[in-house]
Amino acid sequence: MSVSERTPPAPSAARMEDVAKRAGVALGTVSNVINQPQKVSRATIDKVQRAIAELGFVPNRAARALAAGTSNTIGVVIADLSNSFFVDMARGAESIAAESSINVVLANADMRRSKQAANLDLFRQERMAGILLAPLPGADGSLLTGRNRTPLVFLNDAAIEGACTVSVDNEYGGYLAASHLLAIGRRRLLFAGDPAQAVPIADRLRGVERAVRETAGASLELSPTPEVQADDGRTLGFAIAHRPESERPDGIVAAADLLALGLVQILGADASIRIPEDIAITGYDNNRAAWESLIPITTIAQPGEQIGAVAMALLLEEIRDPEGHEHTHSVLEPTLVVRASTQRT
Repeated sequence: MSVSERTPPAPSAARMEDVAKRAGVALGTVSNVINQPQKVSRATIDKVQRAIAELGFVPNRAARALAAGTSNTIGVVIADLSNSFFVDMARGAESIAAESSINVVLANADMRRSKQAANLDLFRQERMAGILLAPLPGADGSLLTGRNRTPLVFLNDAAIEGACTVSVDNEYGGYLAASHLLAIGRRRLLFAGDPAQAVPIADRLRGVERAVRETAGASLELSPTPEVQADDGRTLGFAIAHRPESERPDGIVAAADLLALGLVQILGADASIRIPEDIAITGYDNNRAAWESLIPITTIAQPGEQIGAVAMALLLEEIRDPEGHEHTHSVLEPTLVVRASTQRT
């Protein structure tokens, strides 16, 4: 006798269709037993459960969602888990989801487009009820496509056709930051960050430009950086420190807190430069980099938790009433938080 004759092949995993056939019921009846047993008679439940036990069928999350056409789980994909601004968004979203007994699964794109795409694809395969996405710069409507048309809301991004979005008025935020520097007497401003890198950065620069235009004797210099990380700020900080004193800015608006942190680390360590007396610096986001800096950084606070909460409310509305739902582009206002990098207390 051959080995194949002595050892029968392992049976393949039982499917819902197999359970229906064994129990002699429709596939939808099996789905109801698993997901909505109140719709099925006691006798039918017993028959289906016997078939499930005999076949060793295990209904996983994806199968339940596929069979019922619903899910009580929402996926949240954020650009960078190390940035507390994005963590605040997730916290706000989770607080609203909890009120409706909705589960939240968090995924980190880690500033990589390939990972962002993989997370979106995974959540769609798992038949999540919906997805919240705080995307990498350059997001557009192409992110709405996928193997399943899962409701998706964009966080921290401008209006995108075909989806709800929740963002912050970044132009107003840039205006607030520059107006603060101008109000404390700074006239040679520098904007750190590349407006071509992302729409929010371009919007922040536009606000700074408006404030400078409104102030007599004020000037503005643009210093694009490759990204808005601390390393980029340190590189720019070295370049500014090596300028003659008369050619240095007396006020800097950084496009992000991490960028401001790098600037503070270098300029604050230079014996010839005093912060804020010689150079005052503002950041943007109000994340951990701003408040834990050796010289706490004045910043523009974005309402991260409110962004997440509003986005989750919009997503739940779309899930519950997809036909009647109208896409909304919600814009929230930022606020100025003054710290030691611009004003000694």
